[in-house]
Amino acid sequence: MSAMFGVFRREFASYFATPVAYVFIVIFLLLSGALTFYLGDFYERGQADLQPFFQFQPWLYLFLVPAVAMRLWAEERKSGTIELLLTLPVTMTQAVLGKFLAAWAFIAIALALTFPIWLTANYLGRPDNGAILAGYFGSLLMAGAFLAIGSCLSAATRSQVVAFILTVAVCFLFLLAGFPLVLNFFRSFLPQGLVDGIAALGFLAHYASIAKGVLDLRDLLFFALVIVFWLYAGALLLDLKKAD
Repeated sequence: MSAMFGVFRREFASYFATPVAYVFIVIFLLLSGALTFYLGDFYERGQADLQPFFQFQPWLYLFLVPAVAMRLWAEERKSGTIELLLTLPVTMTQAVLGKFLAAWAFIAIALALTFPIWLTANYLGRPDNGAILAGYFGSLLMAGAFLAIGSCLSAATRSQVVAFILTVAVCFLFLLAGFPLVLNFFRSFLPQGLVDGIAALGFLAHYASIAKGVLDLRDLLFFALVIVFWLYAGALLLDLKKAD
C-alpha cells in the first residue's frame, strides 16, 4: 500500500506542477455552470434540484476525462520514464492503481468545486440533498469508468493525441450502447440475447438512476466492474509493451 500511495502522491503532485490542472478545472466549472443554467434552464424549471446539472455531466466527461487520462501512460512510454518507474520497488498493479487514483482524485476535486450550484439549489428551495449527494457519487463513478478506459488506451500507445481520440470514441460507444439507433443496428444480425447484453452496457441508463438518487446495487456493481476490467486490461498491456 505504501508503494501505491507513493505513486499516488507523485502523480497527484504532478497535476498541479503546471497550469494545465488549473485550466482544466476552470474549463470544467465554466462549462458545468453554462450547461446547467442556460441549456438546462435551471431557473426556468422552477424545481429545486440538480437534474439539469447531472444530465450534462456524461457529455462533459466525454471530452474532459480523456484529456486527463491521455497522459497517464502514453507520456511515460514516449519519454522512457516508465522504465524508471518500474525499477522502483513497486508492482505493475500498484503503479496502475496509484496513477488511476491520483487522476480520479483530481477529477473529484474539480467536481467538488461545483458546490455553489448545490448551494444555489438550497437557497432557492428545499431540494432532496440525499438525492443530490447520490447524484454526485454517481457522477464520480462515471468519471472513474471513463478514466479507467482512458488509462487502458493510454497504455496502448505512445501518442497522447491517439490515446485521447481512442478514449473519446470508446466512451462515446458506451454512452450510446443503450440507444435504439445502436440496438437496431445490432438487432439486424445478432440474437436478441446479445442485443440485450449490449443494451446493458450503456452508461447512461445506469447513471441516470443514480443521478435521480436511486442507489441500485446493480448500477454500482456495473461501474465497479467496468473500472476493474479496464484497469486490469491496462496492466496487461503495460506488461506486454514495457519492453518496447
